[in-house]
Amino acid sequence: MATEMLSYSQLGDRLNCSPEAARALVKRLRLPRQKANDGKVLVSVDLTEINHKPMPKRSPAGDHPVTASLKARIEELEMQLAKAEAAASGHRADFERERERLDRLMVELLRANVDTMTAKEATARLEGELTGLRSRPWWRRLAA
Repeated sequence: MATEMLSYSQLGDRLNCSPEAARALVKRLRLPRQKANDGKVLVSVDLTEINHKPMPKRSPAGDHPVTASLKARIEELEMQLAKAEAAASGHRADFERERERLDRLMVELLRANVDTMTAKEATARLEGELTGLRSRPWWRRLAA
């Protein structure tokens, strides 16, 4: 049972893993640590008591077969999005055109309403005058 004082990088070399993995292992096993004069952390460890089997290295993210299919799907979705945005801009242009048309029609409708109200007022005035004329006797109508 030989206890050694090793830094994280030395421990990682002995266990065939990275210094970060060695640090995580030391933390998980709660091994005693102390700072050396040079500022590095030294771990008191008995390598015969540690059963550490490093995990197999994973392939880089770009080489995974699922990644390629996901990238293809993303490209397909981006193309669909571009088509949808183009269609939406066309619909937006149609909407703007129809809104301008509605504004013109509303102006025409308001003018027609004003003209109708003016005509109704004139009709009412003329009907009032006609009623006034009819209410007079016929001989006064002739004299006027």
